[in-house]
Amino acid sequence: MGRLARLPARPRPRPRLSSLRTTFAVTFAAVTAAVTVLVGILSYNSAARLVRVDQQSVFTQVVQDVRNEVRRYDLTPADFVSSRPGHELVRPSRTNVQVLGAGGEIVDHGSPELPVTARDKAVAASVTAGRTAEHEDVVVSGGVFRIATVALGRGRGAVQVAQEFSDTEDLLRALQQRTLILMGAVVVAAGLCGWWLARRITRRLVILTSAAENVARTRRLGIEVPVTGYDEVGRLGRSFDRMLGRLAQSEEDQRRLVQDAGHELRTPLTSLRTNISLLRRIEELPPATREDLVADLTEEARELTDLVNELVDLAAGQSDTEPPQRVDLADLAEDVAGVARRRSGRDIVVRANGDTTAKGRPGMLQRAVSNLVENAVKFDQDGTAPIEIAVIGPARPGTVRVEVLDRGPGIAAGDLIRVFDRFYRAADARSQPGSGLGLSIVREVALAHGGTPFAFRRAGGGSVIGFTVGANRGRHGGGGGGGGIGSGARGTVRDIGQED
Repeated sequence: MGRLARLPARPRPRPRLSSLRTTFAVTFAAVTAAVTVLVGILSYNSAARLVRVDQQSVFTQVVQDVRNEVRRYDLTPADFVSSRPGHELVRPSRTNVQVLGAGGEIVDHGSPELPVTARDKAVAASVTAGRTAEHEDVVVSGGVFRIATVALGRGRGAVQVAQEFSDTEDLLRALQQRTLILMGAVVVAAGLCGWWLARRITRRLVILTSAAENVARTRRLGIEVPVTGYDEVGRLGRSFDRMLGRLAQSEEDQRRLVQDAGHELRTPLTSLRTNISLLRRIEELPPATREDLVADLTEEARELTDLVNELVDLAAGQSDTEPPQRVDLADLAEDVAGVARRRSGRDIVVRANGDTTAKGRPGMLQRAVSNLVENAVKFDQDGTAPIEIAVIGPARPGTVRVEVLDRGPGIAAGDLIRVFDRFYRAADARSQPGSGLGLSIVREVALAHGGTPFAFRRAGGGSVIGFTVGANRGRHGGGGGGGGIGSGARGTVRDIGQED
């Protein structure tokens, strides 16, 4: 035995992409987080800048007030001592004040005690009142202060004014922490809200996806899609449901057409095989029998050709791409009548009344009128009265009526409602050539153009068979756009009444 061929390695499954629900929730949370962080940073920076600027402005104003006081009044270190009555008038409120003597020594220490540098001692010995020395970011007892030393003038000492900024920074740090906590809570809430919203939005999309996968797996088109709502998803669901319905109807039409065609083709093919088998013994047959055999073969081949041609027309109509346009049905009937006169030698008369224009596909409408005329000629072969084509518009508001009148044997009452069925042939017409598809095509053309077929017995003998056409639009709009021959819909054959 030969070696077994090595099977190719099965490809590894690709990692599954995130679902639309997860993607939507993550995107929603990310956008919310970005906006929240941006707003939080901008808000914190603005608040911190305002607080710092405000604190700086307060400190600057306090120092300026002290300088104005020492310049305007002849003040000594004793005027700023906290034990002196009325000291609150010269000691700024909510400010740490420390008094220095002429040599820079501390006369009245602040709380906490402030450091004294060489610059501060020089200011205390200054003769100019209001001379100032400032120190920034001085650490005192664990706190950060800003200190300004203001000279009293004439070497009498100085006043140190200090303001703590570390408490402001502590406040800002607490604000920063709370802002971060709030931003985190907003992001989490946005994620949960995004997940809930995504689940609500995509729930119907999941249903649509499951339905599509079910159709692909089982190949069953008759699946109902339970989608509600009037938004884009709801409209998509209803369109998907209608599409499945159309596809199911189309599949059923194709199946029915194949079954009917197979049934109708079986009889002539069987007859052909029987006659062909006799050809092997044709030399043994009498001359008259030979002529009958050849005539039968010719007739059966012709009928089989007609049947195949009509089946092709019926099937091709399902994908008809002829664009709809305005058609004058009276002119179209004249063209059909001219061709029928040359083929049959019969007298064919066209009568038109009113506005006979309608929107439709000219080729399909001509085929329908031609089938009606051929049907009348076939069943009125020995007649002498002219065959009439009547085009009446509008028969009813928005419709044009086309009918063909003959003086043949007529249609039995029991056959009137079935003459437009595929392959149906009345009992007294089965001896006549034909496939039973001609009037079926008429019905499909009428339905595709927003009309209906009709048939009734004519007063005085004969039949009236015809159809109506919508003057404005067809079943699917635009003179039958989207509805073609072989769509499978059954029209209502109306017994419109007797006509003379």
